[in-house]
Amino acid sequence: MQHPSHRNASDIKPFEHGLWLILPAWARDMLILMRIDRPVGWWLLLLPGWIVMPVAARLYDIAPVTLLWLMGLFWIGAIIMRGAGCIINDIWDRDIDPLVARTSSRPIADGRISVFTALIMLACLSGIGLVILMQLPLKAIITGIAALPLVVIYPLAKRFTGYPQIILGLTFAWGVLLGWAAFDIWPDMRVIWLYSAMALWTFGYDTIYATQDMADDIKIGIGSSALSLKGRIKASVGCVYVLVVIDLICFAIVVEAGWGLAVAIAITAMHFCWQIRQFDEHNPVMAGQLFRRNRDVGLILTAGAMIDYTVVNSLIS
Repeated sequence: MQHPSHRNASDIKPFEHGLWLILPAWARDMLILMRIDRPVGWWLLLLPGWIVMPVAARLYDIAPVTLLWLMGLFWIGAIIMRGAGCIINDIWDRDIDPLVARTSSRPIADGRISVFTALIMLACLSGIGLVILMQLPLKAIITGIAALPLVVIYPLAKRFTGYPQIILGLTFAWGVLLGWAAFDIWPDMRVIWLYSAMALWTFGYDTIYATQDMADDIKIGIGSSALSLKGRIKASVGCVYVLVVIDLICFAIVVEAGWGLAVAIAITAMHFCWQIRQFDEHNPVMAGQLFRRNRDVGLILTAGAMIDYTVVNSLIS
């Protein structure tokens, strides 16, 4: 196991060349704490909201400039709040991270950033996130605040359940509810299909991701869906992905989606099949690669929803 004082090159490599070197070491450590060097996390937080927003905009005849403005706000908000979430996670896990090879070089774990400094960063990011949230209508503000218990509970979930990915799924999928409410419309029963799809999708890809830490998690005594499903992870994630596709199809039907989202769902199903074929729970490198490729799934679905929205607006104009 790697000693905590030794930095993992994968944690700091993006900040050791180019313009990043202009920044002082403490600033680079703060960016690492926010996981700015690992954008897939904020993409996966952002995409459930992005997928639903063109659908709601099409159904409620929202102007393109409004849609793009709100999608831009969500993009900035996802980066900020993902950073805040990482800080919360690392504060809770400061006694665990030094014991895990993949996380032992995180700034709080190896002492480069103190908990006090991290709390100041968290307060600043939370303030920025609140300013962004206040740009949205009241329904969205209420919906966003309602997600806070999940945000706080998730980092603790692995201490009391073997399936913390369920909590993560419910948390990341919240963007669906927030994205719908961003148009000053309360989420209705149609949205539940997409919320379920996004929660299950998150459970699936994060179970794949968690296979990277199974050996360390066993030693430490914390839970993960990868450990709970060990030996049958491929079949389990495959079944979860089937449910995701079913939920997506049901959502497309109830919102009367066009060919854009239909094609996107078909491509998503093929992407899921490819993931399952490639997955090997004993190959952590492949697990990390497959996890990152799930960003493509979200972008495909977003593109399909945007095509439907664009086609409708073209017909109207």
